Amino acid sequence: MKTRLLLLTEIIAPYRIPVLNALAARPEIDLHVVFLSETDRTLREWNVYKDEIRFSCEVLPSWRQRIGKYNFLLNAKLSSAFSRFQPQAILCGGYSYIASWDAALWASRNRVPLLLWCESTAHDLRRGHRAVEFLKSRFLKQCCSFVAAGRASSHYLQTLGIPAAHIFTAPNAVDVDFFSRRASEARKDLELRGKLRLPPRFLLFAGRLVTEKGIFELLEAYATLDAELRSEVGLVFAGDGRQRPELLERAKEMLPGRVHWLGFLQREQLAEVYGLAEGVVFPTHSDTWGLVVNEAMSCGLPVITTEVAGCVPDLVEHGWNGFVVPAKAVTRLASAMNELLSNPEKGNEMGRRSAERISNFTPEVWATGVVTAMNSLRTSAA
Repeated sequence: MKTRLLLLTEIIAPYRIPVLNALAARPEIDLHVVFLSETDRTLREWNVYKDEIRFSCEVLPSWRQRIGKYNFLLNAKLSSAFSRFQPQAILCGGYSYIASWDAALWASRNRVPLLLWCESTAHDLRRGHRAVEFLKSRFLKQCCSFVAAGRASSHYLQTLGIPAAHIFTAPNAVDVDFFSRRASEARKDLELRGKLRLPPRFLLFAGRLVTEKGIFELLEAYATLDAELRSEVGLVFAGDGRQRPELLERAKEMLPGRVHWLGFLQREQLAEVYGLAEGVVFPTHSDTWGLVVNEAMSCGLPVITTEVAGCVPDLVEHGWNGFVVPAKAVTRLASAMNELLSNPEKGNEMGRRSAERISNFTPEVWATGVVTAMNSLRTSAA
């Protein structure tokens, strides 16, 4: 007999559709997904791939206002969505929206188990804010089980007093086959590099061009590389954001150097650029996960990342399939870049190891983690 599971999440992000499709395909689950908004154009210009959705879903009426770094999202008709579907369990993707608290209230009133899908880690920059920590503790007390994105999230939940027996890991995943295939096709297209005006060799940054992603440290680290190396190897930025003008101005001061700007890319184009890159650099100051690392590894690339990225304990092993450096450590970042670029054979071997490891982080594995959490509810009820 199937369990009716209502999953509450923010937007129809391209990387979420494959994992939700995999969950909907499980015979134990009758899935209905409620999105708080179709997308968020204030952050990214993602396409909304509705034709790829293979699960029951709806988008709530919403009002969004972004003030500085704070995002306010109000929704209507959430209770109606619950009443129509009559879920036997609710999986809530976070606690920071009013809709999350409405879901918790509905679950309590109707005696429906509430599960939290948690991606937060101990390195989250939002930690330490009294109001945030108070609300977080209140919300956690209303949840009976927890779905963690990986080891860092699981450990963080335990530091908050959640028993390990109540935590189930559903590792964050992307469509590995899609990125692997597109990257392979790109490498076979002898004209693609010229069409995209990409240098013969380059390291890639993919993400929002904002300070907290470590973009200025990355540019500074690249500038400290040997001039001859910089004349051969470019640094490519794929993305957009409020710090782009400042980043462009700083890049103009660098000679020699090949800094290229691709702007925001949809997933198809981004996968092709991955395929032509020599490695990906993810110098974030604080990221609950960093799915760009999954994407890069799916394309068979070594990764240079900071230790604060939530994905590191699961995906990146220093010296094995990439390099892990402290956040904001320009010298260490430059050293890792230099080591990777100076030894292409080692980089290729790291890329093969990345592809090997990421094969265990698929949408199907994520879905299995959620089903395991759901099965624990049956055991507890029995």
